Amino acid sequence: MTKVLPLMALTAVFSMGMQFAPAPSGVLPGAAMAQDAEAPAIIEMAQGADDAPVEIVEYASYTCPHCASFHANQYGELKANYIDTGKVRFIYREVYFDRFGLWASMVARCGGEERFFGITDMLYAQQREWLAGGQDPALIADNLRRIGLTAGIDAEQMDACMADGAQAQALVSWYEENAAADDVRGTPSFLINGEKHSNMTYADFAAIIDAELGE
Repeated sequence: MTKVLPLMALTAVFSMGMQFAPAPSGVLPGAAMAQDAEAPAIIEMAQGADDAPVEIVEYASYTCPHCASFHANQYGELKANYIDTGKVRFIYREVYFDRFGLWASMVARCGGEERFFGITDMLYAQQREWLAGGQDPALIADNLRRIGLTAGIDAEQMDACMADGAQAQALVSWYEENAAADDVRGTPSFLINGEKHSNMTYADFAAIIDAELGE
């Protein structure tokens, strides 16, 4: 499990990232900082039936290797056996360890609810590749932009999303509120019908879900 940084430290990291990290075409991710405009609403990204008897909330970071492993393994079985069958409503909430995770979130959300989970799958499947730039912000931003374009987002929309400072600020505030409310200290973390759990095997997930379902 990857440990979450203190929230004040994270805010400082994002501020520095927005200030010094150029994206392709000279765009600064988070550079268009709206001071007076009302903060945009953050959409809760979810899969499964609205009235499913079990709700799973995942807290995860796009830069967390343990989260990538979960999405490559347990998640697929959970989706096939519980989410797609109407037994589980699955909610994904982003955690930000660094500016790169924030940028990845902005790319995933740029595709809207329709494309969000597909782009999330791509971000985790290609995590090593798009993070291969190490600490080179321009290279990582370019890698993320390429994933968004591959997912079908047009170039103009992609650049606008990556430069949306109001959205970046709203996402950080949203994350901070969620993490504080649910006492999230590492990723991936899960709330299963409100009870917090660490990462586990698919068999353990299934046992907890089946108990909640009364099966």
